[in-house]
Order: sequence, then C-alpha cells, then structure tokens
Amino acid sequence: MDSLTSKGLHILLTLETESEDLLLDSKGFLESVRKILENKAVEIVGITNHVFENQSFTSAVCLKESHLCVHTWPEFRQLTFDVFLCNYLQDNTDKVEQIADEVICYFNAEIIQKHKIYR
Repeated sequence: MDSLTSKGLHILLTLETESEDLLLDSKGFLESVRKILENKAVEIVGITNHVFENQSFTSAVCLKESHLCVHTWPEFRQLTFDVFLCNYLQDNTDKVEQIADEVICYFNAEIIQKHKIYR
C-alpha cells in the first residue's frame, strides 16, 4: 500500500538522546510540538500530559487528523514517539515525516527503531 491509497501514515520511533534534561521537560516538549504543528495546518483538539515522580512524562496530543504521543525514560536516555495523520481530504504523508524529523531534532536524538505503517 502506498501513500496515495492509504488512510494515512503512522510512524513509530524509539529514540536515544544524551539531552536528559529534555526527557524531563514536558512543558518544553508541548511548547515545541505546538510550534511544530503551527505550520503543518493540523488542528489540536486536546492534550493530555502526565508527569511521573522521576519527572519523566507521557504526553498525548489529539489532533483532528489523529494524534501524536511521547513517553520518556530518562533513566535509559530514551523515548518513544509516534505520530499518525489521516489522509482524509489530502495526502499528509510528508507532514508525518516532517513532524517525526522535527521531534528527533528537538530531542537531539539517534534513532534506535523506526517503523512506518501505511493504514
């Protein structure tokens, strides 16, 4: 299945970073995500954020077009991130790739695993 016949692209990442402070800063991450999404013409419809005792966090951003989620593990210097945008009225494949790339840059991260699923 390619991007023209799929319902959307879902990218799942496992990342590693030496920037442990970023893995403890949910507010900074959510501010960055808002900026990343501003110029992508996607609409945020809700945000849920949970900070754990060690300051690691789980954040989910619900979009009209679907979602993005992050889970951080500072004790391992790792995080998981996924983003899915539906292709309802337009092909959002490039946007999904750009969002994933910009999140990788935000965390100064190396890719451990990357999976692309065309749904």
